[in-house]
Amino acid sequence: MIFYFSGTGNTRWAAQQLAAITGEQLLYIPEELNSECRYELNEDERIGFCFPVHGWQPPHIVRQFIHKLTLHTTHNLPLAAHYCYALVTCGDSIGRTMEMLNKELARKDMQLHSAFSLVMPESYVCLPFMKTDKPEREHSKIQKATEELHEYCQIVAERSKGEVHTRRGLTPWTFSHVIGAYFNGYMITDKKFTVDADLCIHCGKCQEVCPTGDVKLNAEHIPSWQHDGSCTCCLACYHHCPQHAINYGNITRKRGQYYFGHQ
Repeated sequence: MIFYFSGTGNTRWAAQQLAAITGEQLLYIPEELNSECRYELNEDERIGFCFPVHGWQPPHIVRQFIHKLTLHTTHNLPLAAHYCYALVTCGDSIGRTMEMLNKELARKDMQLHSAFSLVMPESYVCLPFMKTDKPEREHSKIQKATEELHEYCQIVAERSKGEVHTRRGLTPWTFSHVIGAYFNGYMITDKKFTVDADLCIHCGKCQEVCPTGDVKLNAEHIPSWQHDGSCTCCLACYHHCPQHAINYGNITRKRGQYYFGHQ
């Protein structure tokens, strides 16, 4: 089984490639959270987790899913005997994301046997110094990620253990436990999203792509956010808006948009 979360499509693309190589079921975490999150594993089934790194940490929605997750085996092997791996996407480095993920998995009697990260085009644009990549940089990142993903898929297919292909950065602890802690504690919010009503064409694309159902069209068919704590700040609504009518505060009004396959 491959459990994945994706906002702008980078991780979805990677997870789909893994599913094609392994022939294993692809399950979308936001949808699965609406269920009991109980699954049975076949004897030779792998366990994969794919998600984007949020502030050098696993996203809250992924941690929430793992907390709720229950896996049963249909044989006498322990759960830890199943090949378990994680593949994450990021804009540059991942800090201690894998160590933090392993801590969550340990509570479920699992551990990562291999770990991978892919540098993908930048989609987080909610800070003054953060922008989408230029087209040539975007193309270069995807080309390199495609080559690396092919290698990673083969490793997973062969169930090779001890393979760690990640970019942790120069100060991973500081990024994950200091900067990342602040980011995930105070900057994951839907309260700064606004809509330029004169630009909105009422297409509902933002509502359609929101992974958690946080975006709803109001009576005037203008998007509104529920402020219920479900927002992951993945920016899918912002990046998919065909009119660039959605903004995050005043920072994103002149920023670019990106989602995988947009060209």
